[in-house]
Amino acid sequence: MTTEPIAPPSSPQDAASVLPAPAASGTGGAGTGGAPPLYRRLLARLVEANPAVVTVLSVFTALVFGGILIDVTSSGVVHAWSHAGSHPGRALSLTFTTVADAYGAILSGSVLSPSTLGHAVSTGQGWAQVFNPISETCVAATPLILAGVGVAIGFRTGVFNIGAQGQLIAGSIVALYVGFAVNLPIWIHLPLVILAGAAGGAAAGLIPGILKARTGAHEVIVTIMLNYVFLNLLNYVLGGAPFQLPGQTNEISQKMLPSARMPHLFGSSLRVNLSFVIAIAMAALASWFMNRSTLGFSFKVSGANANAARTAGMSSTKVTILVFAISGLFAGMAGMATLSGTNFFLSSGYGGTIGFNAITVALLGRNRPWGVVWASMLFAMLDVGGASMQIRTGITLDLTAVIQATIIFFIATPMLVREIYRLRSTGAGALQLFTKGWSG
Repeated sequence: MTTEPIAPPSSPQDAASVLPAPAASGTGGAGTGGAPPLYRRLLARLVEANPAVVTVLSVFTALVFGGILIDVTSSGVVHAWSHAGSHPGRALSLTFTTVADAYGAILSGSVLSPSTLGHAVSTGQGWAQVFNPISETCVAATPLILAGVGVAIGFRTGVFNIGAQGQLIAGSIVALYVGFAVNLPIWIHLPLVILAGAAGGAAAGLIPGILKARTGAHEVIVTIMLNYVFLNLLNYVLGGAPFQLPGQTNEISQKMLPSARMPHLFGSSLRVNLSFVIAIAMAALASWFMNRSTLGFSFKVSGANANAARTAGMSSTKVTILVFAISGLFAGMAGMATLSGTNFFLSSGYGGTIGFNAITVALLGRNRPWGVVWASMLFAMLDVGGASMQIRTGITLDLTAVIQATIIFFIATPMLVREIYRLRSTGAGALQLFTKGWSG
């Protein structure tokens, strides 16, 4: 065995090029003790425009903006400021007190009321009232978690599923039929209802998936139109047998049998039920799927660079169809969760705006399953606590919708947040919102 001789360098510059580079000097170099201290690294992260910092600052900015709206729409605060020349302290005090009372009412109505807790501790009674706010928040967050995770998976793959509302309704219709037309023991009946909701949503998701994959139809237009299709399908099936409640002329369905209903987690006095646990478990499954499975990896690659995915041998047709089916599956389970957990029947307009709010929480959660969970809890807190705020302070419930919209505005404009707080840029792709799907 022979080896090639190494030619000597022809010049001092060539010789220098093959020598190892000296260690860089400075605070982070090896010659001065290695990496910077932990507190300096944490401070550096806090001034970076990374997704976590931008999300927190977006929520904070929206709450500040909401506080300003609370003050300018409060007649008491406006009157106090009109006499600020003679009583400036009273005007300032009332300004901060009004906002604190409003946000305190939201927290008390959605998480925990200190007065209710104190009464329960001192008397040993009323513990159901102590946990009722957080129970209602979990109930409101459950369908948002499921539908939001489904939408987020689509966004991560580079497609926009705007049809979660229709897929939610489709899953609800199938789950309802299995819930009242089949009489089985609960340990068989309830899993069938869950599977029925998932299957109904997945079937509804396959329609835009196949149309986009096979014909190139734009998913945004198709899914928006399908929302109306399924909404009117719901009205149709509720207008007659076998869905319509006997003796009724209104569009109200039969009720699900007791064996098809989700058991409560902490007794009948609290409405939080098994569907909340299922939602958290599905979020965990989605996180594992996207981060650990081969198919999930192909989803992310397709979303990041479709050309690279095709070059690597990944089928864009297969990925598109599967991602819509999986996204629809989650949305169908969202409809099933509310139906089987709290409502037990369907009526015209079922689902409200859950499917559209799912887009909101997916963006707020940065299209990550666990981020969607926290975003759903935040929005549920605003919804549930907003009613308490209106009762206790007289501030209109519509203000919570304004705060939600403001949060989304700042989430959708990360560059604006970066400029407001002078955050340091972390790179061109650090704040990408996976919006490539708009261009087909």
